[in-house]
Amino acid sequence: MQASWPHTLWIVRHGQSAGNVARDAAEAGGLHVIDIAERDIDVPLSALGRLQSQALGHWFGELPAGRHPEVVLCSPYLRARETTQLLLEAAGIAPKATRLRVDERLREKEFGILDRLTVHGIRDKHPELSEQRSHVGKFYFRPPGGESWCDVILRLRSLVEMVAREHGGQRVLVVAHQVTVNCLRYLLECMDEAQILAIDKLGDVPNCGITSYEYDPQTDAMVHDLVNFIAPLREAGTPVTAAPDAPVAAKP
Repeated sequence: MQASWPHTLWIVRHGQSAGNVARDAAEAGGLHVIDIAERDIDVPLSALGRLQSQALGHWFGELPAGRHPEVVLCSPYLRARETTQLLLEAAGIAPKATRLRVDERLREKEFGILDRLTVHGIRDKHPELSEQRSHVGKFYFRPPGGESWCDVILRLRSLVEMVAREHGGQRVLVVAHQVTVNCLRYLLECMDEAQILAIDKLGDVPNCGITSYEYDPQTDAMVHDLVNFIAPLREAGTPVTAAPDAPVAAKP
């Protein structure tokens, strides 16, 4: 009988992106718009993000034989695909040894009309939306043309069901984004709004941080193993970063 969940599930946020760097510069300068020429889907890793991805890859490469990922699910965004490629190369995992699937359900939350705006820009250009977001809260607030956290969770429900159905008993690595990492945790750990927002308020998901789960046959559920694990970066002497993705609205 096939297992109902993967044997191991690693969830990783991509390495630092050029968008993260541009966002930090814009916020520090009090600017309204983040200076990013590319579409969000086309924003590449920064130089540091590449080093972070390689450091994480070395950690995966040092896992015992028979513990490497068998399946990799990756967001189609360039920064996630670059992280995946660098990670697998640094780990020494041959392409034939791992099934790579790019899945649009793992894309970052879409920010719609607020795309590329800083906190200052949102308050200045769309004060009514800023007020509505503060009232409704980030979990349910959907900017025009964008998504709420609930919208992200809705698309991720089908991805989690697919992982359980098609990759039972396998070792699965997911490479995604800030909000998608937290929304996957919401689903896998059966959280509610207050619980996931309390976790989000503690700080942003570290770039190349690992959250992992192991299958427990006693409860037929995935159980926490690591949460935002960044030791591979520290061991490699690679700076740890945890900025939100670039086109992000203010925290409540």
